[in-house]
Amino acid sequence: MAVTQQLARVPAEYLAACRQSAGTSTDGDPNWDPLPADVLDLDWAPAMLERVCELAGLDGADLDALRQATEGESAIDLGFLNTHPHAIGPFGPPPTALSAAQVARVSELLGQIDFPAVLAGLPTEDTEAASLIGHGADKIVGGPRKYLLGHFNALREFYLAASQRHLLLVLWWD
Repeated sequence: MAVTQQLARVPAEYLAACRQSAGTSTDGDPNWDPLPADVLDLDWAPAMLERVCELAGLDGADLDALRQATEGESAIDLGFLNTHPHAIGPFGPPPTALSAAQVARVSELLGQIDFPAVLAGLPTEDTEAASLIGHGADKIVGGPRKYLLGHFNALREFYLAASQRHLLLVLWWD
């Protein structure tokens, strides 16, 4: 089974209920089960998205927003989601999260990135482009451009919807 980047949009109240459930359960079960419509599987795209943006010379604020969108932050305590046997991301780093305010800011910055222009800076030959990108881009069926554009657009739309609904984002690798 491959380990991929997962994101979930959740209300603060849901996260609090999961924290409470973990605290009162005899085995620490947080009853973590976000709605499927509020979960995004980014596959292995995060490192490739970052690399393409670095190659394009994306400015610091936009690149930082992309990193924050895929890495989250550790300011929100999610230890209860990382406890055996109910850990949501047992194969990767501990889960991270972004507050609703952080989600809104990241969403705004992601909306300003002209990702087709970022991709236009890559060599036209997929093999050359994949070689520059690295991170397994050479294994992508159909070439890296379509894959990365689809994943970037999904990420941007996911954050926009979370921002509009004033939701937090929880990120983990599973």
